[in-house]
Order: sequence, then C-alpha cells, then structure tokens
Amino acid sequence: MSNRVAVGAQGTMLALRAQGRGSSEKLIYEQVPLPSPAIGDVLLEVHAASFTPTELDWPSTWVDRAGNARPTPIPAHEVSGTVIALGFGTTGFAVGDEVYGLTDWYRDGAAAGYVAVEARNLAPRPRSLDHVDSAAVPLAGLTAWQALFDHGGLSAGQNVLIHGAGGGVGVFAVQLAHAAGARVVATGRAWAEELVRELGADEFVDIGCRHFEEVAGEVDVVFDLVGGEVQERSWVVVKPGGVLVTVVAPLEQSERRGVHGVHFVVEPDRTMLAELARRIDEGEMRPIVGEVFPLEQGREAFEAKRRPGTPGKVVLRVRN
Repeated sequence: MSNRVAVGAQGTMLALRAQGRGSSEKLIYEQVPLPSPAIGDVLLEVHAASFTPTELDWPSTWVDRAGNARPTPIPAHEVSGTVIALGFGTTGFAVGDEVYGLTDWYRDGAAAGYVAVEARNLAPRPRSLDHVDSAAVPLAGLTAWQALFDHGGLSAGQNVLIHGAGGGVGVFAVQLAHAAGARVVATGRAWAEELVRELGADEFVDIGCRHFEEVAGEVDVVFDLVGGEVQERSWVVVKPGGVLVTVVAPLEQSERRGVHGVHFVVEPDRTMLAELARRIDEGEMRPIVGEVFPLEQGREAFEAKRRPGTPGKVVLRVRN
C-alpha cells in the first residue's frame, strides 16, 4: 500500500469521516487536517485501527466533552501505531515507540493516517503480533477483562455464561474466563462453535437451535453481548448473589431475584493493556481477526462487521 493512503497534501492526511449517524453509507474517505498533540498526548502514525459497528450511533461520537457538536467525526477507537511526536508534558513514551490502545470516545478516532491520543490510554503493543492483530485487542480485550473480573468478580471454579462468544469481545472473554479456571458456557450461531470451543469454551449453545437455559444450569456470572430477549432470559440462570454484566444497553433493573445487574462502558487502562500484551506474548491468548480492509474501504469494513458470520474483529489497515 502506498503512502498516499495515509498522507495527502502538506498539512493534511487521508481519513474516514462520518457524515451522518448510524449508516456506514455515510462514511467518506477524504483529506482532513493533520491533528496536533495536546498536553499529555502523543501523535501516532497509524498502522492499523479497529472499530465497533455501533459507534456511529454513540452520543459521544457526535459531541466533544463540552457538549459541542462534532459534525464529521473520524471513527475507530482502537489503534496500533508508532509515536512520532509528544505533546507538552507527555511522559512514558519516546518517538519511535510502537504502541496500542484506545482513543477518547469524544475525540476523533484512528481511521486516519495520524491520530492524537492521550498517552495514559496507550501501552507498548504485543511484541509477538503485527499492527493489524494488535489493533484487534484494546477495546475487546479491556471490555472482556473488566466485565468478567472488575464487575463480575469471576474466579476459579465458578461458572460463566457468555452470550455472543464469537464476536470481537466474546472471543477474549472465552479465553480469559478459561484461563481463570472457570467453567465456560458460550452462546452464538453455529458458525462460531468450532472457534469458540478451540478458545476454551466447555459448552457451546447454538441459539438458533437450543435454549441456553437447558445447558447452562446455574451460573455465577452472565456476560451479555447480545441484549434484548437473550438478556431478559438470562436473569433466571444466575445464582442468587451472582452478577449479570452487559455492555449492550442500560438495564431497566439493577437487582432481580437477588442477582445484581451491571451495565458499563469500558475504560482505558494502561496497566491492563500491558497485562493483555504480556499474556498474548506468552501464548496464553490471541486476538481473532475475521477480515482486514484497507482504510479507503472503510465503508465496506463497517458493512462486513454488521453481517453475521464474521468472527472476532474487522481491522482497517492504514500502512503495511
């Protein structure tokens, strides 16, 4: 891929920008101004980025932290790249460092040649991965970790039910829960079964053919990545004192039948990113990349992830 994918005329870069909410059809690939690193930022030369399909509907995509409108935001909050400049007062990194992490929800993302990111939201990327695979880790890995352990309190010998186990977050959740010594019951569509079992699921339920209630029994933690009817039915399989954790949408109730419900939004965490990188480098877990698209095909990338049957993450390649 030539450098023109990342850099346009002097003082500009090529980027993917959203021209309207929701639809990937409103994503435009065009020249935009180069960002400048603010206090505490690093400026990254982006090598690869990943995204969540629903982020085009997130309120934070369309406003900054002061509530001002952002009419044409750049999506994709997961990034892997090289530090090329430091903002005033930034410590912990040097020019040339290869890092990965999350961009702020209220700022432009990484579907671009360059992105300014708060240094505290980054860590050295896994040495055993290339940039494409590294970009598939930050949001998915952090979400799975925080759901299972920070909010779910999962520990060895417990039972966990993971809905949507074949997706970007689900594949990490299965691996982390298995490594923690939990019994893992996973749900998903039939296409995901072989992969999810390989990653450590003890049981797999094809939700198109079976009821997960018949297989799961009583569990200590439910991690819901699906929502809707699946989430509603999940309350009954959680033991009293257990936890139902979701990232899909706020729960109508935070307590039912002695079961605690938690909805959360993932938070950047440099220490946790470093731990995920360590585990990956030691062979304890791995990201799953279903498809890779060049940045200029960002619209097609979003559409691909919205279709069923793509495991793990879809990644945008910005540079070879």
